[in-house]
Amino acid sequence: MTTAESTLLSTYPIEWTAADWQEHLGGIPLHRIRMYPRPGMATEKDVLEIHARTGRLCELVDGVLVEKPMGFYESQLASALIVVLGEYLRAHKIGALAGEAGLLRILLRQVRIPDVSFVRWDRLPRDAGPIPAVSPDLAVEILSESNTEQEMARKLREYFAGGTRLVWYIDPATRTARAYTSPEHCQFLDEEGVLGGGDVLPGFEMRLKDLFAEVQRPSS
Repeated sequence: MTTAESTLLSTYPIEWTAADWQEHLGGIPLHRIRMYPRPGMATEKDVLEIHARTGRLCELVDGVLVEKPMGFYESQLASALIVVLGEYLRAHKIGALAGEAGLLRILLRQVRIPDVSFVRWDRLPRDAGPIPAVSPDLAVEILSESNTEQEMARKLREYFAGGTRLVWYIDPATRTARAYTSPEHCQFLDEEGVLGGGDVLPGFEMRLKDLFAEVQRPSS
C-alpha cells in the first residue's frame, strides 16, 4: 500500500462495515456500490475505466464507485428535456448542455452525473477533459426507484456547495417536481406547474405536464 493510499483509508473508521458505507452514501441499495476498487480507494481514472470496460456509468463519492441508476422511461424524460433546452440554447447561446453521461467533478473527489446539466460558457473550463472540474449552473435529476431521500439530499448539498444555482428533481412516479434555488429553498410543482429557468436560463419555461406528454405513446 502506498503512502497516499494509507492516508486516504485512514480518513475513514477502520471498524466500518458494508452497512456503514451504505449509510454514509445515503442508504442506497447495495447493488449500486462497487466493491472494486475497495471503498475509499476509487479515483476518477476508475470512473472512466469501468465505463470503457463495462459501459456502466458510476459516480465517484468519497472514493467509492456508485452506479448511476437510469431506466428507459427516465432516459426518455431526460432526452425530451434536452430537446426543449437545446431549442432554447440555439436562440440563447449562453452555455453548454450535457445528458446522462456528462461526468462532472463538482467538488474534490466528488464526480456526479446529472441526467441533464447546463454550464455557462464563462464557467466551463476550456481544456475540460473527460471530467470537467465544474458544478453545473443547472442540474436535473430524474428520480428512479433506487434513489433514496438521503442520497438526493446529500447530492443537493454538494451541487450548491460546488456553485450550482438551480436544481430540478423530477419524479416520474408522482409526475411532480421540486425546483431548488438552494438546499433550503424549494418550490414543489405538480403536473400543472412550470419549470422556470430563473436567472440561470432567463425566459425559459416548460409545463411539467408538457414534458411528460412528450414521452407518452400516442393513443392511436
